Amino acid sequence: MTEQQVQDFIAAFPKARRDEPMAGHTLLKIGGPAQIYLVAENSDDLIKAVETAKRLQIPHYVFGAGSNLLVSDRGFDGVVIQSADHSFAIQGQTLTAAAGALTSLVAQSAAKAGLTGFEWAAGIPGTMGGAVCGNSGCFGGEMKDVVTSVEVYDVEKNERATLKNEDCRFAYRDSRFKHEPLIILGVVLKLNAGSAETSLQKIEETLKKRRETQPHGQFSAGCMFKNFAYQDESALKKLKGQFEIPEAMLKNKKISAGWLIDQLGLKGTKIGQAQVSPAHGNFLINLGGARAQDVIALSSLVKMKVRDELGILLEDEVQLLGF
Repeated sequence: MTEQQVQDFIAAFPKARRDEPMAGHTLLKIGGPAQIYLVAENSDDLIKAVETAKRLQIPHYVFGAGSNLLVSDRGFDGVVIQSADHSFAIQGQTLTAAAGALTSLVAQSAAKAGLTGFEWAAGIPGTMGGAVCGNSGCFGGEMKDVVTSVEVYDVEKNERATLKNEDCRFAYRDSRFKHEPLIILGVVLKLNAGSAETSLQKIEETLKKRRETQPHGQFSAGCMFKNFAYQDESALKKLKGQFEIPEAMLKNKKISAGWLIDQLGLKGTKIGQAQVSPAHGNFLINLGGARAQDVIALSSLVKMKVRDELGILLEDEVQLLGF
């Protein structure tokens, strides 16, 4: 990116910052500088920023809370745009949220309003846009189960569009938004009438379970790898020869990545200041001062061990920027 491109973008967005360290904007607390960094407080500003970057031929990346993101030590040679519209509204059993709305707050608010079906999301540390993009889920719930429609900006067509649930191509921790130039602006959820007291109790149980099984008070990007989803049990040949697989995993045809890592005794493994969490094998944590290359090296080590010893290929769940 040339100096003239930088100046032209900042002329259009005077609040944009230069050489902004991304370590301050991700939950892993890792990442070099974004050459330009902009906070977009509403969808109009977000679209204008993307259009401006496109016109100036500047690479761009849109993100939410930085909860599922690893940025390279070099940073990003382009403009990073934070989707920061946190608004949401509840009307009857319909919940409308901007992409930047915090998922945990939306889930808590839905429960307080006497709506059920979204309690599982109360512990997800990200935004609604990110949750839709990755079809986030836990404890038996997934975004695909509650999404009615998604408002997007089509970068190629330069237009807004509304996609129905079936148009989103939701799959396990996946959707079309990971593969196409569609920027999520907002989402509409359809929930069910319930009891606020019961829903809040479910949330407390969910949060308690998270506290007991996942690292707390440490820097991480959430689950590093997708669970291993398979169609044919022949994919488990090496695994079955060494370990007894929990029945629930066989029933769901998904083998927990954290469980696999635990079976190989990799919890606690360190490279530099990056560590496989002793609490949960699918979390790579920053002990303080970890570099992106430490996390990548540790991730590669884990994937290699699981591949070589169990015959299973783990896929990244965390998004990578600047690599």
